[in-house]
Amino acid sequence: MDDVRRIAVVTGAGSGIGRSVALELAAAGWSVALAGRRAGALEETAALAGASADTLCVPADVTEPDAVGALFGAVRERWGRVDLLFNNAGTFGPGGIGFADLPYAAWRKVVDVNLTGAFLCAQAAFRQMRDQDPRGGRIINNGSISAHTPRPDSAPYTATKHALTGLTKSISLDGRPYGIACGQIDIGNAATDMTQAMRSGVRQANGDLAPEPVMDVGDVARTVRHMAELPPEANVQFATVLATNMPYIGRG
Repeated sequence: MDDVRRIAVVTGAGSGIGRSVALELAAAGWSVALAGRRAGALEETAALAGASADTLCVPADVTEPDAVGALFGAVRERWGRVDLLFNNAGTFGPGGIGFADLPYAAWRKVVDVNLTGAFLCAQAAFRQMRDQDPRGGRIINNGSISAHTPRPDSAPYTATKHALTGLTKSISLDGRPYGIACGQIDIGNAATDMTQAMRSGVRQANGDLAPEPVMDVGDVARTVRHMAELPPEANVQFATVLATNMPYIGRG
């Protein structure tokens, strides 16, 4: 990549996949804006990146348009452009609640974070990439295996991840005139705090509880970096990265 095109925004950068991707990009020489709700967690990520890394911590709630605007404003003030958005912030929502008993507030929270938050961040990045000189950039949305196949009692999460696939396709099409590429990475069972339960047992489609294999989150980060560092004329539209033996192919 040209040294000029190295500015990344990573949402949900305070833990898990977001932290791992941010550290991978920083180690590869990217300047990285770390976004998330918890300032302390973002500072921890920045510390892990090391003193030589060029990072910017911006606490932000991706469900709030003003907060998203302030995030991208801070990035623009610091570096003048955005070359990559890793649209990663998300939530699983409540576990163990059947569809019929799912509270509206729980549904709304998942939709606000996983879909509306992704839209707001993508739109802000899109506008910046469209208007900057040289223009263009790349958006990578964090989908999920659930963008293809649901788990039991996961309607809000699954619905938002299916919707994210449509958002990815729309951005890909609408970004063509401006040199904006958009792809999606669908991840299954990366080893993070959010997937800790996978190793002890999660409910399967037949009702049984069973442990599931996980993979190193670093494998996800390296895949995102590969997608991010492709030349502008190339794009990974969809990538699926999962623990080899997880019950996805043949789930149910």
